[in-house]
Amino acid sequence: MNQIAEPLKIRNTTFKNRIIKGAMSEALANEAGQPNTLHYGLYEAWAKGELGCAITGNVMVDIRAKNEPGVVAIENERDLAQLKHWAQIGKQYGMVQLIQLSHPGRQCPKGLNKETVAPSAVPFSAALAPLFATPRELRHDEIEEIIQRFAKAASVCEQAGFEGVQLHGAHGYLISQFLSPLTNKRQDQWGGSIENRMRFLLEIYRAVRAATSEDFIISVKLNSADFQRGGITEEDVIAVFKAIDAAGIDIIEISGGSYEAPAMAGVKADKRKASTIAREAYFLDFAEKIRQHVSCKLMVTGGFRTVEGMNAALKSGACDFIGIARPFAVEPDLTQRLIAGQDVRYAVKPIKTGLPFVDKMAIMEIIWYAAQFKTIGKGKTPNPKLSPLLVFLNYAKGNIKAVIQGRVNSRKSA
Repeated sequence: MNQIAEPLKIRNTTFKNRIIKGAMSEALANEAGQPNTLHYGLYEAWAKGELGCAITGNVMVDIRAKNEPGVVAIENERDLAQLKHWAQIGKQYGMVQLIQLSHPGRQCPKGLNKETVAPSAVPFSAALAPLFATPRELRHDEIEEIIQRFAKAASVCEQAGFEGVQLHGAHGYLISQFLSPLTNKRQDQWGGSIENRMRFLLEIYRAVRAATSEDFIISVKLNSADFQRGGITEEDVIAVFKAIDAAGIDIIEISGGSYEAPAMAGVKADKRKASTIAREAYFLDFAEKIRQHVSCKLMVTGGFRTVEGMNAALKSGACDFIGIARPFAVEPDLTQRLIAGQDVRYAVKPIKTGLPFVDKMAIMEIIWYAAQFKTIGKGKTPNPKLSPLLVFLNYAKGNIKAVIQGRVNSRKSA
Protein backbone atom coordinates (compact mmCIF):
# COMPACT_ATOMS: atom_id res chain seq x y z
CA MET A 1 0.00 0.00 0.00
CA ASN A 2 1.31 3.45 -0.94
CA GLN A 3 1.09 5.18 2.43
CA ILE A 4 2.35 8.49 1.07
CA ALA A 5 -1.06 8.89 -0.63
CA GLU A 6 -2.98 8.69 2.66
CA PRO A 7 -4.64 11.89 3.98
CA LEU A 8 -4.01 13.24 7.50
CA LYS A 9 -6.02 15.81 9.44
CA ILE A 10 -4.48 18.35 11.83
CA ARG A 11 -6.83 20.66 13.71
CA ASN A 12 -9.41 21.52 11.03
CA THR A 13 -7.13 21.08 8.01
CA THR A 14 -6.80 17.90 5.93
CA PHE A 15 -3.49 17.18 4.21
CA LYS A 16 -4.53 15.17 1.15
CA ASN A 17 -1.28 13.18 1.16
CA ARG A 18 1.91 12.87 3.21
CA ILE A 19 4.25 14.75 0.86
CA ILE A 20 5.40 18.19 2.02
CA LYS A 21 7.66 20.42 -0.02
CA GLY A 22 10.28 21.55 2.46
CA ALA A 23 11.24 25.22 2.63
CA MET A 24 13.73 26.46 0.07
CA SER A 25 14.81 30.01 -0.68
CA GLU A 26 12.88 31.40 -3.66
CA ALA A 27 14.58 34.85 -3.82
CA LEU A 28 11.74 36.13 -6.01
CA ALA A 29 10.54 39.19 -4.05
CA ASN A 30 11.37 42.81 -4.83
CA GLU A 31 13.55 45.03 -2.64
CA ALA A 32 10.56 45.83 -0.43
CA GLY A 33 9.99 42.12 0.26
CA GLN A 34 6.70 41.83 -1.62
CA PRO A 35 5.39 38.61 -3.23
CA ASN A 36 4.51 38.72 -6.92
CA THR A 37 3.42 36.72 -9.97
CA LEU A 38 6.58 34.59 -9.86
CA HIS A 39 5.52 33.23 -6.46
CA TYR A 40 2.03 32.55 -7.78
CA GLY A 41 3.33 30.68 -10.82
CA LEU A 42 5.79 28.61 -8.79
CA TYR A 43 3.31 27.49 -6.15
CA GLU A 44 0.59 26.84 -8.71
CA ALA A 45 2.96 24.49 -10.56
CA TRP A 46 3.48 22.47 -7.37
CA ALA A 47 -0.24 22.57 -6.54
CA LYS A 48 -1.16 21.28 -10.00
CA GLY A 49 1.28 18.45 -9.38
CA GLU A 50 -0.91 17.20 -6.47
CA LEU A 51 1.46 18.33 -3.70
CA GLY A 52 -0.14 17.82 -0.29
CA CYS A 53 1.54 20.76 1.44
CA ALA A 54 4.07 23.45 0.59
CA ILE A 55 6.18 25.24 3.16
CA THR A 56 7.44 28.51 1.76
CA GLY A 57 11.02 29.67 1.81
CA ASN A 58 12.22 32.05 4.53
CA VAL A 59 9.74 34.89 5.08
CA MET A 60 11.28 37.63 7.19
CA VAL A 61 9.43 39.16 10.12
CA ASP A 62 11.65 42.25 9.87
CA ILE A 63 12.60 43.83 6.54
CA ARG A 64 15.66 45.31 8.27
CA ALA A 65 16.97 41.79 8.84
CA LYS A 66 17.13 39.97 5.52
CA ASN A 67 19.27 36.89 5.04
CA GLU A 68 19.55 37.51 1.29
CA PRO A 69 18.10 39.69 -1.47
CA GLY A 70 14.68 38.69 -2.79
CA VAL A 71 13.11 37.39 0.43
CA VAL A 72 9.47 38.08 1.25
CA ALA A 73 8.86 40.09 4.43
CA ILE A 74 5.61 40.29 6.41
CA GLU A 75 5.51 43.06 9.01
CA ASN A 76 1.90 44.24 8.65
CA GLU A 77 -1.12 44.15 6.30
CA ARG A 78 0.64 46.11 3.55
CA ASP A 79 0.68 43.17 1.12
CA LEU A 80 -2.52 41.47 2.27
CA ALA A 81 -4.04 41.46 -1.24
CA GLN A 82 -1.01 39.70 -2.74
CA LEU A 83 -0.86 37.23 0.14
CA LYS A 84 -4.57 36.43 -0.28
CA HIS A 85 -3.93 35.69 -3.96
CA TRP A 86 -1.06 33.38 -3.01
CA ALA A 87 -3.12 31.57 -0.36
CA GLN A 88 -6.03 31.11 -2.78
CA ILE A 89 -3.80 29.20 -5.20
CA GLY A 90 -3.32 26.47 -2.64
CA LYS A 91 -7.01 26.32 -1.78
CA GLN A 92 -7.94 26.03 -5.45
CA TYR A 93 -5.98 22.78 -5.76
CA GLY A 94 -6.34 21.46 -2.20
CA MET A 95 -2.70 22.13 -1.29
CA VAL A 96 -2.03 23.21 2.30
CA GLN A 97 0.40 26.12 2.58
CA LEU A 98 2.50 27.02 5.61
CA ILE A 99 4.44 30.30 5.62
CA GLN A 100 7.91 29.83 7.10
CA LEU A 101 8.49 32.77 9.43
CA SER A 102 12.11 33.59 10.18
CA HIS A 103 14.64 36.05 11.50
CA PRO A 104 18.21 35.36 10.34
CA GLY A 105 20.03 36.89 13.29
CA ARG A 106 23.76 36.78 12.56
CA GLN A 107 23.38 34.92 9.24
CA CYS A 108 23.21 38.00 7.02
CA PRO A 109 25.85 38.82 4.38
CA LYS A 110 27.94 41.89 5.11
CA GLY A 111 26.42 45.10 3.79
CA LEU A 112 22.95 43.71 3.06
CA ASN A 113 21.38 45.23 6.18
CA LYS A 114 22.22 48.32 8.23
CA GLU A 115 23.37 46.08 11.09
CA THR A 116 23.35 42.45 12.19
CA VAL A 117 21.97 41.33 15.55
CA ALA A 118 22.07 38.07 17.47
CA PRO A 119 21.75 36.66 21.00
CA SER A 120 25.45 37.36 21.54
CA ALA A 121 28.28 39.06 19.66
CA VAL A 122 29.85 35.81 18.45
CA PRO A 123 31.94 36.11 15.25
CA PHE A 124 31.84 33.59 12.42
CA SER A 125 34.54 31.03 11.72
CA ALA A 126 37.64 32.25 9.89
CA ALA A 127 36.37 30.83 6.60
CA LEU A 128 33.10 32.79 6.72
CA ALA A 129 34.20 35.92 8.61
CA PRO A 130 34.99 37.79 5.35
CA LEU A 131 31.35 37.34 4.32
CA PHE A 132 29.48 37.71 7.62
CA ALA A 133 30.00 40.49 10.16
CA THR A 134 30.22 39.97 13.91
CA PRO A 135 26.70 40.75 15.18
CA ARG A 136 25.59 43.13 17.90
CA GLU A 137 24.03 41.54 20.99
CA LEU A 138 20.27 42.07 21.22
CA ARG A 139 18.82 44.07 24.10
CA HIS A 140 15.95 42.64 26.14
CA ASP A 141 13.41 45.07 24.63
CA GLU A 142 14.55 44.13 21.12
CA ILE A 143 14.04 40.44 21.87
CA GLU A 144 10.50 41.17 23.05
CA GLU A 145 9.86 43.19 19.87
CA ILE A 146 11.01 40.33 17.63
CA ILE A 147 8.68 37.93 19.47
CA GLN A 148 5.76 40.23 18.70
CA ARG A 149 6.89 40.50 15.07
CA PHE A 150 6.48 36.74 14.70
CA ALA A 151 2.99 37.01 16.21
CA LYS A 152 1.95 39.87 13.94
CA ALA A 153 3.25 38.12 10.82
CA ALA A 154 1.36 34.93 11.74
CA SER A 155 -1.83 36.94 12.27
CA VAL A 156 -1.47 38.48 8.79
CA CYS A 157 -0.89 35.02 7.31
CA GLU A 158 -4.15 33.79 8.83
CA GLN A 159 -6.00 36.86 7.55
CA ALA A 160 -4.66 36.07 4.08
CA GLY A 161 -6.04 32.53 4.22
CA PHE A 162 -2.94 30.41 4.78
CA GLU A 163 -3.55 27.30 6.86
CA GLY A 164 -0.60 27.90 9.16
CA VAL A 165 3.01 28.93 9.68
CA GLN A 166 6.31 27.26 10.37
CA LEU A 167 8.69 28.87 12.86
CA HIS A 168 12.24 28.49 11.53
CA GLY A 169 14.20 27.26 14.53
CA ALA A 170 16.93 25.43 12.61
CA HIS A 171 19.90 25.99 10.27
CA GLY A 172 21.60 28.61 12.40
CA TYR A 173 18.92 31.31 12.17
CA LEU A 174 17.93 33.43 15.16
CA ILE A 175 15.80 30.90 17.08
CA SER A 176 18.52 28.30 16.54
CA GLN A 177 21.13 30.83 17.68
CA PHE A 178 19.31 31.25 20.98
CA LEU A 179 19.16 27.47 21.44
CA SER A 180 22.84 26.80 20.76
CA PRO A 181 25.54 27.46 23.39
CA LEU A 182 27.90 28.23 20.50
CA THR A 183 26.02 31.41 19.64
CA ASN A 184 24.20 32.19 22.89
CA LYS A 185 26.59 33.37 25.59
CA ARG A 186 24.02 35.40 27.51
CA GLN A 187 23.79 35.34 31.30
CA ASP A 188 20.24 36.70 31.62
CA GLN A 189 16.85 34.94 31.29
CA TRP A 190 17.54 34.28 27.59
CA GLY A 191 20.80 32.35 28.05
CA GLY A 192 22.73 29.88 30.16
CA SER A 193 20.60 26.83 30.96
CA ILE A 194 18.64 25.06 28.23
CA GLU A 195 15.47 26.28 29.96
CA ASN A 196 16.61 29.86 29.39
CA ARG A 197 17.96 29.23 25.89
CA MET A 198 14.64 27.74 24.73
CA ARG A 199 12.65 30.61 26.26
CA PHE A 200 12.81 32.65 23.02
CA LEU A 201 11.27 29.81 20.98
CA LEU A 202 8.56 29.09 23.53
CA GLU A 203 7.64 32.77 23.89
CA ILE A 204 7.36 33.07 20.11
CA TYR A 205 5.09 30.01 19.99
CA ARG A 206 2.86 31.37 22.77
CA ALA A 207 2.63 34.80 21.11
CA VAL A 208 1.76 33.26 17.73
CA ARG A 209 -0.84 30.99 19.28
CA ALA A 210 -2.41 33.94 21.11
CA ALA A 211 -2.52 35.99 17.89
CA THR A 212 -4.22 33.31 15.78
CA SER A 213 -7.30 31.09 15.94
CA GLU A 214 -7.62 27.58 17.34
CA ASP A 215 -7.70 26.11 13.82
CA PHE A 216 -4.44 27.75 12.74
CA ILE A 217 -1.57 25.27 12.36
CA ILE A 218 1.75 26.11 13.99
CA SER A 219 4.80 24.09 13.02
CA VAL A 220 8.45 24.46 13.90
CA LYS A 221 11.66 23.41 12.20
CA LEU A 222 14.33 22.29 14.67
CA ASN A 223 17.88 20.99 14.47
CA SER A 224 18.65 17.48 15.65
CA ALA A 225 22.20 18.82 16.16
CA ASP A 226 24.46 21.78 15.29
CA PHE A 227 27.08 19.38 13.89
CA GLN A 228 29.76 21.55 15.50
CA ARG A 229 31.95 20.83 18.51
CA GLY A 230 30.55 22.60 21.55
CA GLY A 231 27.09 22.88 20.02
CA ILE A 232 23.78 21.92 21.54
CA THR A 233 23.84 18.46 23.15
CA GLU A 234 21.43 15.67 22.31
CA GLU A 235 20.07 15.85 25.85
CA ASP A 236 19.27 19.54 25.38
CA VAL A 237 17.77 18.91 21.94
CA ILE A 238 15.40 16.33 23.39
CA ALA A 239 14.45 18.80 26.14
CA VAL A 240 13.56 21.41 23.49
CA PHE A 241 11.48 18.93 21.49
CA LYS A 242 9.61 17.84 24.61
CA ALA A 243 8.96 21.43 25.74
CA ILE A 244 7.59 22.67 22.40
CA ASP A 245 5.48 19.52 22.09
CA ALA A 246 4.03 20.05 25.57
CA ALA A 247 3.28 23.68 24.65
CA GLY A 248 0.99 22.43 21.86
CA ILE A 249 2.97 22.57 18.61
CA ASP A 250 1.27 20.74 15.72
CA ILE A 251 4.24 19.61 13.60
CA ILE A 252 7.98 19.43 14.21
CA GLU A 253 10.21 19.21 11.15
CA ILE A 254 13.54 17.60 11.98
CA SER A 255 16.66 18.97 10.32
CA GLY A 256 20.20 19.95 11.31
CA GLY A 257 23.20 22.18 10.71
CA SER A 258 23.86 25.85 9.94
CA TYR A 259 25.78 27.97 7.42
CA GLU A 260 28.98 26.91 9.18
CA ALA A 261 28.07 23.20 9.21
CA PRO A 262 25.49 22.67 6.46
CA ALA A 263 24.28 19.16 7.31
CA MET A 264 20.82 20.07 5.95
CA ALA A 265 22.29 20.07 2.45
CA GLY A 266 23.57 16.51 2.82
CA VAL A 267 27.19 17.61 3.12
CA LYS A 268 27.82 15.01 5.83
CA ALA A 269 25.80 12.25 4.18
CA ASP A 270 28.91 10.33 3.11
CA LYS A 271 29.99 10.00 6.77
CA ARG A 272 26.81 8.26 7.86
CA LYS A 273 26.60 4.58 8.69
CA ALA A 274 25.85 2.29 5.74
CA SER A 275 22.60 1.21 7.39
CA THR A 276 21.50 4.83 7.67
CA ILE A 277 22.38 5.62 4.06
CA ALA A 278 20.30 2.62 2.97
CA ARG A 279 17.31 4.21 4.70
CA GLU A 280 17.77 7.39 2.65
CA ALA A 281 16.69 10.19 5.03
CA TYR A 282 19.46 12.15 6.77
CA PHE A 283 17.61 12.58 10.08
CA LEU A 284 15.41 9.48 10.25
CA ASP A 285 17.40 7.78 13.03
CA PHE A 286 16.95 10.83 15.24
CA ALA A 287 13.23 10.94 14.38
CA GLU A 288 12.84 7.40 15.68
CA LYS A 289 14.52 8.41 18.91
CA ILE A 290 12.48 11.59 19.40
CA ARG A 291 9.24 9.77 18.55
CA GLN A 292 9.44 8.21 22.02
CA HIS A 293 9.30 11.66 23.64
CA VAL A 294 6.69 13.65 21.69
CA SER A 295 3.10 13.17 20.56
CA CYS A 296 2.88 15.85 17.84
CA LYS A 297 3.25 15.05 14.14
CA LEU A 298 6.81 14.67 12.88
CA MET A 299 8.22 15.56 9.49
CA VAL A 300 11.62 14.44 8.23
CA THR A 301 13.20 16.25 5.29
CA GLY A 302 16.37 15.44 3.39
CA GLY A 303 17.53 12.36 1.54
CA PHE A 304 14.28 10.66 0.54
CA ARG A 305 14.50 9.50 -3.07
CA THR A 306 12.43 6.29 -3.45
CA VAL A 307 8.78 5.48 -2.84
CA GLU A 308 9.89 2.38 -0.97
CA GLY A 309 12.05 4.42 1.42
CA MET A 310 9.27 6.94 2.02
CA ASN A 311 6.65 4.30 2.74
CA ALA A 312 9.05 2.44 5.03
CA ALA A 313 9.64 5.61 7.06
CA LEU A 314 5.90 6.21 7.44
CA LYS A 315 5.19 2.57 8.28
CA SER A 316 7.88 2.56 10.98
CA GLY A 317 6.11 5.41 12.77
CA ALA A 318 9.30 7.51 12.83
CA CYS A 319 7.54 10.29 10.94
CA ASP A 320 4.09 11.31 9.76
CA PHE A 321 5.15 13.43 6.78
CA ILE A 322 7.80 13.03 4.11
CA GLY A 323 9.64 16.25 3.45
CA ILE A 324 11.21 16.68 0.02
CA ALA A 325 12.90 19.88 -1.07
CA ARG A 326 15.48 20.09 -3.86
CA PRO A 327 13.89 17.56 -6.27
CA PHE A 328 10.85 19.84 -6.54
CA ALA A 329 13.06 22.47 -8.17
CA VAL A 330 13.48 20.30 -11.25
CA GLU A 331 10.38 18.10 -10.97
CA PRO A 332 7.32 20.25 -10.21
CA ASP A 333 5.02 17.27 -10.85
CA LEU A 334 6.98 14.97 -8.52
CA THR A 335 4.07 14.24 -6.15
CA GLN A 336 1.92 12.81 -8.93
CA ARG A 337 4.66 10.43 -9.93
CA LEU A 338 5.44 9.37 -6.34
CA ILE A 339 1.80 8.52 -5.75
CA ALA A 340 1.90 6.53 -9.00
CA GLY A 341 4.80 4.54 -7.53
CA GLN A 342 7.63 6.22 -9.45
CA ASP A 343 10.84 7.34 -7.72
CA VAL A 344 12.58 10.71 -7.84
CA ARG A 345 13.91 11.10 -11.39
CA TYR A 346 16.94 13.35 -10.85
CA ALA A 347 19.50 12.40 -8.22
CA VAL A 348 20.56 15.36 -6.10
CA LYS A 349 24.30 15.97 -6.45
CA PRO A 350 26.57 18.64 -4.95
CA ILE A 351 26.35 21.86 -6.97
CA LYS A 352 29.91 22.90 -7.83
CA THR A 353 31.08 26.08 -9.54
CA GLY A 354 34.75 25.16 -9.75
CA LEU A 355 35.57 28.09 -7.47
CA PRO A 356 37.00 26.57 -4.24
CA PHE A 357 36.06 29.46 -1.95
CA VAL A 358 32.44 29.18 -3.12
CA ASP A 359 32.19 25.41 -3.18
CA LYS A 360 33.33 25.09 0.46
CA MET A 361 30.07 26.74 1.49
CA ALA A 362 26.52 25.45 1.01
CA ILE A 363 25.48 28.59 -0.83
CA MET A 364 25.11 26.90 -4.22
CA GLU A 365 22.70 24.42 -2.63
CA ILE A 366 20.42 27.42 -2.23
CA ILE A 367 20.90 29.75 -5.16
CA TRP A 368 21.07 27.14 -7.95
CA TYR A 369 17.65 25.89 -6.93
CA ALA A 370 16.33 29.44 -6.56
CA ALA A 371 17.27 30.01 -10.20
CA GLN A 372 15.13 27.02 -11.14
CA PHE A 373 12.22 28.45 -9.12
CA LYS A 374 12.34 31.65 -11.15
CA THR A 375 12.11 29.60 -14.33
CA ILE A 376 9.11 27.64 -13.02
CA GLY A 377 7.48 30.85 -11.81
CA LYS A 378 7.62 32.16 -15.37
CA GLY A 379 5.77 29.08 -16.57
CA LYS A 380 8.85 27.52 -18.16
CA THR A 381 10.47 24.11 -17.75
CA PRO A 382 13.36 23.90 -15.24
CA ASN A 383 16.82 22.93 -16.53
CA PRO A 384 18.64 20.18 -14.53
CA LYS A 385 21.84 20.99 -16.48
CA LEU A 386 21.89 24.70 -15.61
CA SER A 387 25.47 25.98 -15.18
CA PRO A 388 26.31 26.52 -11.47
CA LEU A 389 29.04 29.03 -12.35
CA LEU A 390 26.62 31.15 -14.38
CA VAL A 391 24.11 31.04 -11.53
CA PHE A 392 26.74 32.15 -9.02
CA LEU A 393 27.94 35.06 -11.19
CA ASN A 394 24.35 36.29 -11.59
CA TYR A 395 23.81 35.92 -7.84
CA ALA A 396 26.99 37.86 -7.02
CA LYS A 397 25.91 40.61 -9.39
CA GLY A 398 22.52 40.83 -7.67
CA ASN A 399 24.10 40.83 -4.21
CA ILE A 400 26.45 43.68 -5.09
CA LYS A 401 23.50 45.66 -6.43
CA ALA A 402 21.49 44.99 -3.24
CA VAL A 403 24.40 46.05 -1.00
CA ILE A 404 24.91 49.27 -2.95
CA GLN A 405 21.19 50.04 -2.84
CA GLY A 406 21.12 49.25 0.88
CA ARG A 407 23.91 51.71 1.57
CA VAL A 408 22.14 54.38 -0.48
CA ASN A 409 18.93 53.82 1.48
CA SER A 410 20.85 53.95 4.77
CA ARG A 411 22.37 57.31 3.87
CA LYS A 412 18.94 58.65 2.90
CA SER A 413 17.43 57.59 6.22
CA ALA A 414 20.37 58.86 8.29
